[in-house]
Amino acid sequence: MSEAKHFSRKYVREETLPTNFCPGCFNGIVINALSKAFIELGIDDLKNFVFVSGIGCSSWIPSPYIKADSLHTLHGRAVPVAIGVKLAKPSLEVMVIAGDGDLVSIGLGHLIHAARRNIDISVILINNYVYGMTRGQVSPTTPRGLITATTPYGSFEYPMDVCKLLAATNANYVARWTAAHFMQLKESFKDILTKYRRGFRFIEVVAPCITYVARRLGKKPGEMLRELLRSSVRVSSIDDIDKYSDKIPVGIFKAEDKPGFIELYMEYVRKAQGETP
Repeated sequence: MSEAKHFSRKYVREETLPTNFCPGCFNGIVINALSKAFIELGIDDLKNFVFVSGIGCSSWIPSPYIKADSLHTLHGRAVPVAIGVKLAKPSLEVMVIAGDGDLVSIGLGHLIHAARRNIDISVILINNYVYGMTRGQVSPTTPRGLITATTPYGSFEYPMDVCKLLAATNANYVARWTAAHFMQLKESFKDILTKYRRGFRFIEVVAPCITYVARRLGKKPGEMLRELLRSSVRVSSIDDIDKYSDKIPVGIFKAEDKPGFIELYMEYVRKAQGETP
């Protein structure tokens, strides 16, 4: 049995294949890296996982493709729904997979406060630079100068660096990789499922939209991957990000293992119960 077949039978719903992603879409790389992480960790099935997503191309990754329980929620509301699942069933591994339009635009308030509270969930941001599902409008993470459907002369706004923002909160784990950093992305997936299982864990995957970014730049998927490698720089501290304004800083910016919200909440409940007459 080929490894690709192994992935589809074990973690992906075969009845949904081939996917509806655009040819060359980097969402497949994310599914592949996550599947690889599951295999290397010896996770035989995903019955202990719940995936939550909002609205957008990358929100299709868990629903309908990953073979696990999933909740496809309203636009921007994936994080609060995931929090509800984790509070109701703390034993479950709850993972949010969504795009920049969903998490960083309409859902930003939820994202920041989940990180501030160090909620015990994992959030995977697929940053494709635009609103890909609705024809490529400018988003909060669109690089300056990039032509989009709503900025035909190039975006003039400064983009938001989500990793810098979340590293300044109480989040336990913050990392960024590109679609070209397959092995590093896979290892980060393994990190948040083993060494850093408590608290809020966040991984950004820079994966420019093939249809509304790469093609407008005249680049094929392979050329886009090589460009991501050339334009990336590995940094070891969140403080070094501002030194590379013309690059994509990648790496693990924060990795802590302090108690998460669930543990602190349960301690609070026990304290309250002890004080009850």
